[in-house]
Amino acid sequence: MSNWLHNLSIIWMAIVIFGVCYLMAAVVFLSVSSLARRPSGAAFRGFSPGMLSPLGVIFGLLVAFIAAQVWGDVERARVAVDREASALRSVVLLASAFPGEGDAHLRDLVRRHIDEAVSQEWPRMADQSATIRDTSPALSSALQTAIALDPKSAGQITAQRELVARLEDALEARRQRIIFSRSNVNWVKWICVFAQALFVIIGIAFVHFDARGAGATAIAIFTTGFALSVLLIASHDCPFTGQIAIKPDVLLQVRPPETALSK
Repeated sequence: MSNWLHNLSIIWMAIVIFGVCYLMAAVVFLSVSSLARRPSGAAFRGFSPGMLSPLGVIFGLLVAFIAAQVWGDVERARVAVDREASALRSVVLLASAFPGEGDAHLRDLVRRHIDEAVSQEWPRMADQSATIRDTSPALSSALQTAIALDPKSAGQITAQRELVARLEDALEARRQRIIFSRSNVNWVKWICVFAQALFVIIGIAFVHFDARGAGATAIAIFTTGFALSVLLIASHDCPFTGQIAIKPDVLLQVRPPETALSK
């Protein structure tokens, strides 16, 4: 689905999706009702109600497969952000093993990285334009600084090794969140879901073509469930886009405050 839909509020997204689904159902219902009044409409009686069961199962499986992909991508994106924040918090704590300029410089680089991630990377991830080719200068400088540290004791040697490991974790987590920011349900899957839903609606209309009230009710119930499924998937389709997107709050929680040395 297009980014304009993902950027809508949940209310407007629901209005658009329900409108499209109900319009599709109305067109099918009116078309079948019109054909049923013609001589050829008698052929609808040959449609077996038993066909609705396999059609519904196939539709349910398609929705389940797509939902599983969406939930998995959202969860992995959230884990990547949490992992990055946890690694950066460890860097801030370990930097205190090198008091003075080394500690202040590392804290300043972590703070710059978080500020750049929030102000620059998050908007790009929201419109899915961020790529792993985009580097984080502050985080790269922090890694180089950690490697260049001159430890004076066994404790500082251990701290330096952990610093490098945690910064590498942060870089990898950042790459992962950028990768998952570009994930979405492709147009082929959406076409298959809508086509299968259309087949189910047509089947319901065929079964109830001579009882318009029952047919309209059955189609309305199925279409409502279909629209709810589409709304649920579309609202979570892009992990960093939309009203309920993943926010950088956890990164802001570990942002080190400015110090006199960093000003």
